Amino acid sequence: MKIKRLFSAAVLVGLVGFAGGAALAQTTDPLVGTWKLNVAKSSSSAFKSGTSKIEKAGAGVKFTVDLLGADGKTSHWAFTANYDGKDNPVTGNSPYGDTVALERVDARTTRIVSKKSGKVTTTQTVVVSADGKTRTTTTKGTDAAGAAIDSVAFYEKQ
Repeated sequence: MKIKRLFSAAVLVGLVGFAGGAALAQTTDPLVGTWKLNVAKSSSSAFKSGTSKIEKAGAGVKFTVDLLGADGKTSHWAFTANYDGKDNPVTGNSPYGDTVALERVDARTTRIVSKKSGKVTTTQTVVVSADGKTRTTTTKGTDAAGAAIDSVAFYEKQ
């Protein structure tokens, strides 16, 4: 009888551990990681290179972005935001604006709305591939200077 109880307890502990691990795996944000811009696969020639570091931050994420423009100018900016559609301040020199709002569209898709002085400048749709190795960022709108943007940037996870 004791052996049956020990075996049953061991099976129960194993099942709980497996279910807990599966639940944890499902809550992992596919955006989290370091991403490198692949200029050759991107539709815009506005940037020579770029990286994005995305870290888990509470119920949301922290983005740190570095881009080298085709004109030689560098851009470095960061923000921390939840997926709640609320505006969050951007620090640094983002070409898109001074606030961002994030919304989760589905498990692998995020919408980022940037604003400058309260006015929407760009809407970005970020899609992480099913295997988690690549992401595309489609940007539509205008940059902070008012120039039109309609581009797709292709990133590879590092």
